[in-house]
Amino acid sequence: MEQTCEAKKKPKSFKEFIKSSYFLRPFLGIVIGGEAGYLYYHFVGCSTGSCAITGNPFMSTIAGGFLGYFALNSPCSGC
Repeated sequence: MEQTCEAKKKPKSFKEFIKSSYFLRPFLGIVIGGEAGYLYYHFVGCSTGSCAITGNPFMSTIAGGFLGYFALNSPCSGC
């Protein structure tokens, strides 16, 4: 079984880069994940404040951003 993939054209200018999937997918993953992380802190969170990630809104937002980035930019997605 042979898998064929077409190479994506890399953007040449900054404007093309901003409009391309090289920027848009990671950016959206970080933003959506960060929002989800903050919402998790706000609604579920840690009531005592002793939890490392969910006890602090900044850490929860950062962790959500990482998870969102890796969810949308998975290396297992193929070509």
